[in-house]
Amino acid sequence: MSASTLYRFRIDLTDIDRNVYESLDFRVALHPSESLPYLLTRVLAYCLNYGPGLEFSKEGLSEPEGPTLLIAGPNGIVLWIEIGNPSVRKLHKASKGASQVRVYTYKDPQILLRETPAADIHRAEKIEVFALPPKFLEGLALNLTRDVRWNVIIHDGLLTVTQSDEESQCEVERFSLL
Repeated sequence: MSASTLYRFRIDLTDIDRNVYESLDFRVALHPSESLPYLLTRVLAYCLNYGPGLEFSKEGLSEPEGPTLLIAGPNGIVLWIEIGNPSVRKLHKASKGASQVRVYTYKDPQILLRETPAADIHRAEKIEVFALPPKFLEGLALNLTRDVRWNVIIHDGLLTVTQSDEESQCEVERFSLL
């Protein structure tokens, strides 16, 4: 089995919608079973939700039942973030265990939306689903190095990522699970 690949992200984050202006510097590991779109969605979900207490799961992919990103509070998990198309069982668990649940998918969101309406998911109507276009992520992956320097701007639902002099932009689509 091959080892994980470590990426360093240095991001100047400007989230005009939430009045967040931060310089971020963190490392994330790409597990051998993980795809680049998954890794990039994880990093962008971190940017889109950045705030006090937000952290990547300490167990990473080795704990498939836990959140990918979370904000913990004194009485449990405040925000549970999943990446991809999580199972109905995991969404049910997340919604029972956290005040707020968000899913960021790099896949076709309609697959997730089709699979869940008949399912028994606790507070399914409160779960938010956000989709990042695959072509946008593919473009970011083309220029990905192990030491990433990005400027990320979020404004009016648009996500703009600038690396070197190349700018990529997409609309972050929002869906309700039900």
